[in-house]
Amino acid sequence: MKKYVKKTNQLIYIVFQQIRELHPSRVLVIGFAATILIGALLLNLPVASKSGEAVGFVNALFISTSAVCVTGLVVVDTATQWTLFGKTVILSLIQIGGLGFMTMGTFMALILGRKISLKERLIIQESLNQFNISGLIKLSKYILIMTLIIEGVGALLLSTRFIPEYGFIKGIGYSVFHSISAFCNAGFDLVGEFRSLTPYVHDPVITLTVAVLIILGGIGFVVILEVIEKKRFSKFSLHTKLVLTITAVLLASSFILFFILEYSNPSTIGEYTLGEKALAIIFQAVTPRTAGFNTIAIDQLRISSIFLTIMLMFIGGASGGTAGGVKITTVGVVLASIHAVIRGKSDIQIYKRRISRDIIDKSIAIVGISILLVVAVTMILSISEPGHRFDELFFETVSAFGTVGLSMGITPTLTIIGKIIITLLMFFGRVGPLTIFVAMAKKQEYYPKCRYPKENVIVG
Repeated sequence: MKKYVKKTNQLIYIVFQQIRELHPSRVLVIGFAATILIGALLLNLPVASKSGEAVGFVNALFISTSAVCVTGLVVVDTATQWTLFGKTVILSLIQIGGLGFMTMGTFMALILGRKISLKERLIIQESLNQFNISGLIKLSKYILIMTLIIEGVGALLLSTRFIPEYGFIKGIGYSVFHSISAFCNAGFDLVGEFRSLTPYVHDPVITLTVAVLIILGGIGFVVILEVIEKKRFSKFSLHTKLVLTITAVLLASSFILFFILEYSNPSTIGEYTLGEKALAIIFQAVTPRTAGFNTIAIDQLRISSIFLTIMLMFIGGASGGTAGGVKITTVGVVLASIHAVIRGKSDIQIYKRRISRDIIDKSIAIVGISILLVVAVTMILSISEPGHRFDELFFETVSAFGTVGLSMGITPTLTIIGKIIITLLMFFGRVGPLTIFVAMAKKQEYYPKCRYPKENVIVG
């Protein structure tokens, strides 16, 4: 027995030593994958299901991936399927996925009094999308404190509605669960029967509280800290200015468009009063930014509204936050690049600052890879899921890639192949397609041995 334990410890030590030598991108991919696998094993235990029977590994893997990747797509109803143990596992996975496993690991290391190595700092830098390693530990502390404060305030506000409805203990549990789920942009709910927050479409406290939590989680931790510290827009960094500007434009424009498109739709808000319509549309304008909650039936939206939702889901939120998608800053850089080409400018400028060529190339690569992934997966699903319409499959694909969690109701009916494909897509969407491809690639040569002759090709 002692020999077995000794050999096991040696094997674990060797594995960790190998991981420490990996590129930070590969460590992130392995870390997220390991967290998902552990979550799937726990959720597949009979004690996690109210029926007392295992839910099946594919279903458990799907839910675990959806939680860690803060997506919200579910193949079983969260409220009725899982026991308190199962719901606790899901909530823990959401929190880990929202903050990033490296941030949680840093927190545990600090509690234990262990120093953070340079290698670990590089991984944290990759996880938080920062440009340098200075101040990362301080930033991680701020992120944890800020998260607890925001989620605590959100839970307190939600408890004013959930406690009268469900009682003190259950009401507190519902408040904490939905606050964490909203801030992490996860979209998991405990309302039951796959209804999300539709019973509360007329409740301003729940609707607006969840909407604000979604926005705060979506704009990113760095942006929130900078707004608190610097306060004035003129003093903000270019990243923060871009995030706040594009977020405001997208929220305002999507509110106007959704209001016009759905105003007379009897299946959604057509029968509501003007105030109720405004409240419902405010939430609908916010939730495609990778949140996954909904207060009106998604499958009852007009086709134009569905297409608008797809575009918003693909764009997503800001880098360094809990949101998914290609990120609004990526889209901003690409649009600025297009504008510069049209105007014949050699430099890409935003707010009197020049964007480096590396950032432009990375942004174009992210958008290009993302479009290819969405197209490829939609094509595969159209073959493996013949019983569903194209718009339903396209919507599901973009929702999974953008880690949004909205659905037109087809998720529970997916085949095993469909569930596996969506699971992989959620993983790609959360970790980042570029990060995964960099992790899979061979070691890069920063200084090529030779440069080939340049020649032009005809484009456009």
